[in-house]
Amino acid sequence: MTIQLEQEDKSFPHICNALTILGAKWAFLVIAELSKGTTRFMQLQRNIQIIKTQSLTDTLRLLEETGVVRREVFPTVPVKVEYSLTQSGIEFREVLKAMDIWAIKWGKPSGNQE
Repeated sequence: MTIQLEQEDKSFPHICNALTILGAKWAFLVIAELSKGTTRFMQLQRNIQIIKTQSLTDTLRLLEETGVVRREVFPTVPVKVEYSLTQSGIEFREVLKAMDIWAIKWGKPSGNQE
């Protein structure tokens, strides 16, 4: 089994790199939400209610560190922070569209258990 996994890793090295960058559990939802435009943290949290505050914070940090999300701090009182997609995040929207099409075709309805 280990040999098979090692072979798969070698077969898809770029996908493994992408998953390292986007590896956070909620990264895809955050990118999808930010693709609608620049957003502040509390608005992101309201729009993606399924994500806990700490998970959203961690996901945004990871996406910022990997260059997918831009964090802009405005020196106001209170401090204003806005999040937006970088060019790599904008380009990832095409992947999200493809995933959405795939999910429509192959995804199981939430009530369907097998």
